[in-house]
Amino acid sequence: MVAGVAVLLLIAAVVVVVLRSRGENRTVAAAGGVPTPVSVKLGTSDDLYVVRAGPRGDSGIVYAIRDAGKGPASSTGVSCRRFYEAAQTAVCLRLVPGVVTRSDAIVLGRDLQEVRRVDLPGVPSRARVSASGRMVSWTVFTTGDSYLSVGFATRTGVLDTRTGKLVNSLEKFTLHRDGKSERAVDLNYWGVTFASDDNTFYATASTKGRVYLVKGDFAAGRMDVVREGPECPSLSPDGTRLAYKKRTGDQSSPWRLHVLDLRSGKETRLAETANVDDQAAWYDDGSVMYDRLRGDTTDVWRVAADGSGAPAMLARDAFSPAR
Repeated sequence: MVAGVAVLLLIAAVVVVVLRSRGENRTVAAAGGVPTPVSVKLGTSDDLYVVRAGPRGDSGIVYAIRDAGKGPASSTGVSCRRFYEAAQTAVCLRLVPGVVTRSDAIVLGRDLQEVRRVDLPGVPSRARVSASGRMVSWTVFTTGDSYLSVGFATRTGVLDTRTGKLVNSLEKFTLHRDGKSERAVDLNYWGVTFASDDNTFYATASTKGRVYLVKGDFAAGRMDVVREGPECPSLSPDGTRLAYKKRTGDQSSPWRLHVLDLRSGKETRLAETANVDDQAAWYDDGSVMYDRLRGDTTDVWRVAADGSGAPAMLARDAFSPAR
């Protein structure tokens, strides 16, 4: 009898431990184990979604953190290299094992069930879903593994989940700069963000060693250069501002977060002084969230979008935030 009770206590201890950290309740795996997934339905509560990071047993698993990141975390059991969700639709980028490097973009429905799968030729980098859940985008590295790599190449696709229209590569679209079409062979695109009309989008384009913010028209298959410099844009919920990373010229800390007011053209440097190599996401209308490197792991942070205040940690050992 005593032995049986001891076994039960050991199992309970190994499955999960609840820690109170920085005033927040967090459910994490104990002894390198992976918690039993719970039932999570997209869009039914104010969850913050993150992917676990670092050298831990549940690294790569998507978690839902209740109360917009202030409550306990629950494992979904879904494994992704990049994840994003909106309006009961999610996209999960997953590396596929094999001799040839490739990935899958898996579109998930409300119950996190697979709706569609698209084969991708490379390593997952960026993922986005429009606010309505209709439009889905992804970026993969086809050569290199960093936006600082020499000779890196990316492939960015967009899927209209309502019509089924799939654009495997934005390179099929026509890019215009200063009223003329740009036909450079070294064009790369990455980091899509969608407007509320599910047709307009913003992205990053690079050619001849220069990086541009571009504005796209999905139906017309056209993009226009907006300005030079911004990378990995993220459109605010009200559609008036773009958050993005911008190069500093300092190789030890290559990028800083900025926000552009689309109406006035004013650009604001945010209070996060650390290097941020991420496509920021909007936590709410007044702040953005992003992952930040810490040793062999990353944490999710939040900072005001008007340049004020100081960064605050949202989730430890996590990346790819969405809500």
